[in-house]
Amino acid sequence: MRVEINEYIVADNEICGGTPTFKGTRIMVYLVLEMLQAGMNVKEIIKAYPSLTEEHIKSALKFAAQITEREFRITI
Repeated sequence: MRVEINEYIVADNEICGGTPTFKGTRIMVYLVLEMLQAGMNVKEIIKAYPSLTEEHIKSALKFAAQITEREFRITI
């Protein structure tokens, strides 16, 4: 099964066990998010993964924001 998350990100159970990746790659979205968290800038990430663009990285951040908005709620 393949789910198109957005223009740049897919989840496909045939690729990386269904972990979200950037379309046409095996680069997992969480790896790029971890690189950003570690202090790498966009240019450094693109140097490490030349198939990515700034738009890919922005889409990863948007995806992370959407997940936390939808999925994490504390109910009292």
